Amino acid sequence: MTTQQFIDAALMEDIGAGDHTSLSCIPDIATGKAKLLVKQEGVACGIDLAQMIFHTVDPSLEVELLGADGQSIKPGDILLTVSGKSRSILMAERLVLNCAQRMSGIATLTAKYVKQLEGTRSRLLDTRKTTPLFRLMEKYAVKTGGGENHRFGLYDMIMIKDNHVDYAGGIEAAITKADAYIKTNHLNLKIEIETRNMDEVIQVLSTGKVDRIMLDNFTPAQLSEAVKLIDGKYETEASGGITINNIREYALTDVDYISCGALTHSAVNIDLSLKAIH
Repeated sequence: MTTQQFIDAALMEDIGAGDHTSLSCIPDIATGKAKLLVKQEGVACGIDLAQMIFHTVDPSLEVELLGADGQSIKPGDILLTVSGKSRSILMAERLVLNCAQRMSGIATLTAKYVKQLEGTRSRLLDTRKTTPLFRLMEKYAVKTGGGENHRFGLYDMIMIKDNHVDYAGGIEAAITKADAYIKTNHLNLKIEIETRNMDEVIQVLSTGKVDRIMLDNFTPAQLSEAVKLIDGKYETEASGGITINNIREYALTDVDYISCGALTHSAVNIDLSLKAIH
């Protein structure tokens, strides 16, 4: 789904047959101006998207961007102003706020996690634990906050997880089949495999044919042992049970990547509001 397709679908969901409140009490010729006001500290995100939403609702609306995605924000900051038909501003208001508040919350949380990685070689990844049909914007928010994107979906990487291993008949069988599938179909895809213990790590090392090894629910001590055993032969990724309070301990093991679903499934919206300017 493209950004424009998302906007169109979200506006249809919200407006439906019409914004009857605005249609009933706001004259068609009425014009106004509003500001996107910050009410909480954080990292801004969704400002460019807000402009797209306003212009989709009404191309004649004039939007002045006063802030930018990725900037630090504080209460009282104004991220943009919009002027034009009052009805159009009101129709766009809720979608603009829903998106910008959500995206800013994700960017803000991501920035806090990234700060814990300073001075280490580990990089922060998001996951597929996203809001259906809003993944593009949520992953953009992670990048805005200083993180990196893992795969976008099932189509852009082979990720052999525990259930795949069990259904395929074991680690060696799963890797061998995935490698053959890539070659048969002439695909340019990386292979990552999830491991649950050191025995599985050893099995992967003896099989080869992968690009990255995920170390799932390892303790920092176990992770350090696994990273040393892998010894740079493959990229490494830590996942599972990682929080803002322990992520630095994981990073100090020299693991290449740390993936964290909390960036998108547990972020709290940043408080923003769209206020009329009189």
